[in-house]
Amino acid sequence: MKSKILNLCLIVTPLVGYLEWGTHNKQFLFEVEAEVLIKLFTHPGSIIHPFIIFPLFGQLILIMTLFQKRPAKILSYIGLGCNGLLLFFMFVIGLVSFNLKILMSTLPFILSSMLVVKNYRKNKMV
Repeated sequence: MKSKILNLCLIVTPLVGYLEWGTHNKQFLFEVEAEVLIKLFTHPGSIIHPFIIFPLFGQLILIMTLFQKRPAKILSYIGLGCNGLLLFFMFVIGLVSFNLKILMSTLPFILSSMLVVKNYRKNKMV
């Protein structure tokens, strides 16, 4: 049960990621994901980019683990890695640009990631 809760955290925490670009452009990742899901059905070619495809794929894998009796360790790690590509990149951007909003918005995911890795290493689950 703990693994499912931690995987749920890996699904929810990236959604609070905050992006800023240009002068007046800013969005949370849940807003971006909603736009991506809409464009997936209307203009699928417009969302072909690694920073869009990998996190979306990671979210789908993590959602799939919620329906397993015991979440598979390898699927959890794949979902973590796919989401981590974007969130850790955002973390570095927050550090380099000294943008506290971006930096702080990635910390819940990083903390959840560390808890998931610690949980799976401790339990030695398959």
